[in-house]
Amino acid sequence: MIQKLKSLDPCMDFIRDVNQDPEFSDPMLVTDEQWRLNLLRSVERTDEDVLGVYRDGILIGFFVFMVSVEDRNLEMTVGLSRCKEAYEEILNYLQENYPGYQADFVFNPGNYLLRELLEQKGAEFDPEQQKMVFSGRAPEVNMEGIVPLSDQYMEQYAAMHNTDMFWTADKVAKRPDRFNVFLAVDQGNVVGYIDVTNCYEENEPYDILVKEEYRRRGWGRKLLGKALKENEPSSMMLLVDIDNEPALTLYESMEFVKRQGENNITAFWKMP
Repeated sequence: MIQKLKSLDPCMDFIRDVNQDPEFSDPMLVTDEQWRLNLLRSVERTDEDVLGVYRDGILIGFFVFMVSVEDRNLEMTVGLSRCKEAYEEILNYLQENYPGYQADFVFNPGNYLLRELLEQKGAEFDPEQQKMVFSGRAPEVNMEGIVPLSDQYMEQYAAMHNTDMFWTADKVAKRPDRFNVFLAVDQGNVVGYIDVTNCYEENEPYDILVKEEYRRRGWGRKLLGKALKENEPSSMMLLVDIDNEPALTLYESMEFVKRQGENNITAFWKMP
């Protein structure tokens, strides 16, 4: 049975217990800020479903989904259970209540229960991602050619921006309260960009891209250096595909370090 919850108090022991499990802990509940934003404030928001899955009155699963009616999108911001039945019930609930929506799941690579069920549903998966955190001061980097997004370059930025993601160029540009955008510009041409959050204690580059023909020329380093400089004194983390050796090398050269046990996998399920 699934219940919509208005209080977290009866669930906290369950949440803490499952979140200590190496296989089933939630990578979205690692830092104090994530705990506060993704969990503690969830019952205050009108655009989030806070759901408990119960068997014979006993809590066996706890989930929070952010709901965007305009975009017909769901995002699992908390997902905790060690029980296959709980995941089956929550997926059935989503399919019944949000037909035609896309549901995005970020979860522990060790969570084989959720992964197997999403595979059966035909979900698409991104590669496993390594979490890295910045460990020092912003390095001295030549910032020549790096500029903030402006109307002058909006069209070029939008034309090269990744489209297979929720935060498209148009959405990012409309949220200066959430994102900084820096561009790599060579002779008037936008050859790269970085979208990075600006409103958290620990900010994150959501997307960084340099055109193929301009790679290995230092543009990625310049973009990341600018993002780090503007982010001070806040901290920064990032996620990178575990097999992306060039990116891993770049980030390690700029004093990002790998965080063990905090990797994640993202899955995308288009519900019928």
